[in-house]
Amino acid sequence: MEGKAPIMRRSALAAMAAIGSVSLLLAGCSKADDNKDGNGKSAGANAATKGVVNVSDKKGGTLTYELSDVPDSFDPGNTYYAYMYNLSRLYARPLMTFQPGAGQKGNTLVPDLAASKGVPSDGGKTWTYKLRTGVKYEDGTPITSKDVKYAVERSNFARDVLSLGPNYFQQFMAGGDKYKGPYKDKSDKGLSSIETPDDTTIVFHLKQAFQEFDYLVAAPQTAPVPKAKDTGVDYVKHIVSSGSYKFQSYEEGKQAVLVRNENWDAKTDPLRKQLPDKIVVKLKVNPETIDKDVLAGNAIELAGTGVQASTQAQVITDAAKKANTDNTYGGRLVYLAINTTVAPFDKVECRKAVQYAIDKFSVQTAEGGPIRGEIASTVLPPDIPGYSKSDVYATKDNKGDAAKAKDQLKACGKSSISTNISARSDRPQEIDAATAIIASLKKVGINATLKQYPSGKYFTDYAGVPKFTKKQNIGLEMMQWGADWPSGYGFLQQILNGKAISQSGNTNLSQYDNKDVNALLGKAIGTQDDTERNSLYTQIDKKTMDDAVLVPLTYFKVLLARPQNYTNLVSTAAFSGQYDYLNIGVASK
Repeated sequence: MEGKAPIMRRSALAAMAAIGSVSLLLAGCSKADDNKDGNGKSAGANAATKGVVNVSDKKGGTLTYELSDVPDSFDPGNTYYAYMYNLSRLYARPLMTFQPGAGQKGNTLVPDLAASKGVPSDGGKTWTYKLRTGVKYEDGTPITSKDVKYAVERSNFARDVLSLGPNYFQQFMAGGDKYKGPYKDKSDKGLSSIETPDDTTIVFHLKQAFQEFDYLVAAPQTAPVPKAKDTGVDYVKHIVSSGSYKFQSYEEGKQAVLVRNENWDAKTDPLRKQLPDKIVVKLKVNPETIDKDVLAGNAIELAGTGVQASTQAQVITDAAKKANTDNTYGGRLVYLAINTTVAPFDKVECRKAVQYAIDKFSVQTAEGGPIRGEIASTVLPPDIPGYSKSDVYATKDNKGDAAKAKDQLKACGKSSISTNISARSDRPQEIDAATAIIASLKKVGINATLKQYPSGKYFTDYAGVPKFTKKQNIGLEMMQWGADWPSGYGFLQQILNGKAISQSGNTNLSQYDNKDVNALLGKAIGTQDDTERNSLYTQIDKKTMDDAVLVPLTYFKVLLARPQNYTNLVSTAAFSGQYDYLNIGVASK
């Protein structure tokens, strides 16, 4: 896909011609646009970023989600996509979660399976949680603290079996570097630094202070799993529900059907409403078909990536359709990871050549224009604490600087480079952006060939496997990243800390292992004062950009179409601007 000029799909160009500026097309929202009566009528553009649209407690009906690929896994302990974190709460209750609410209100952390927030001691090295009383699995058996302990052990310490989620607990639990996980440990003791003194108490002993630990236990990895029912990687076929819905059926690669969990008790759960009779998750649906179904009010696009570029123009130029859209930041960065272990990108000058070469304006255009994101220059997006405006590699009009790029190549001892760039095959805008990057790089003598891989296996089999990327000479990798929780640490840890590098399921695609950055991350998470902690995140951002290990492309924005037949729609910052999936219902047609 090489060319002398940026090659992008006709759909992206058509969308750009139609959309012009986001400020012109979507800014016309007034307070009058807010849906105040919950009657299901058009609430106005961006209404779900300001409040809950079509409020209703009506029960019944079938709610449908559609995905163009397959998720990494429905297993709550073996997933790392934001949309699966969001969806999994329907059948898996973590210790903590996020309060349903618009925008930044959705970042409010609240107890879920736990009765209250964690109680820290020992300066933040020990955290204690009490479970709610009366919580049960779908079969009516009681949920205990031992089930939560086991869930954490299987999801973090058996990386040879379950590698798709983050490995925070492995990194930070006392003795976590030595424990081999429950599949190799045949005793019932498990990891000694997680204690369960009784059936409703769980105590975590860390090897260092972790001031944001409540955020960490909001991950689905703390959703309970009964040891007797665990079948390792095959657990996904028979997940035991602790939430308001349970699996009626699961057809791998096709669909999953959830129905009401009759042993869920609203008295033990102040967050969930259990509105639809049935929830259907359809997989491998054509992206254009998804858009049609969403606009018809019959489905939600599960991944939260929004309408396709080919649909975008018709949506934002039609007043009625535009009134049912939400354009919001998602706490995400679209970037190009530069693989520091693949020569010649093990040299900082070659990495800087890439930084200067890329025409970010053409990349933004390929992604769908300003409506899809603002041109980026830092690792941290503007809506994450620690962000500080900076542009180390600024070029005129963000269109790249070939002369500076060639100077860096010369300093690197190169006049040309041949490499490969990876992208996800089922994400058209990512492919378009990669193609624009290839055209920019070619102008300075960096010849990159596009390699496409499915998103469901992008981290497990391809881009996230260090041996694979080195063998295949993949020096550049397309990436989109959202915070695991709304802090600098929640954003930076899994993409910059050398300790986060995994042999499969790796999200530190640059394979960046800098002792100063690692130390700053450790210092930050142990710092109690918010201002001081955020200043450390700013330092990490600056150091990373000085080392040129990734190219920030755009601060991601998503254009969601709001299905009119569904209720309780609210765009939440907690899950990258997606609609909060916890309490969506079905309205009468």
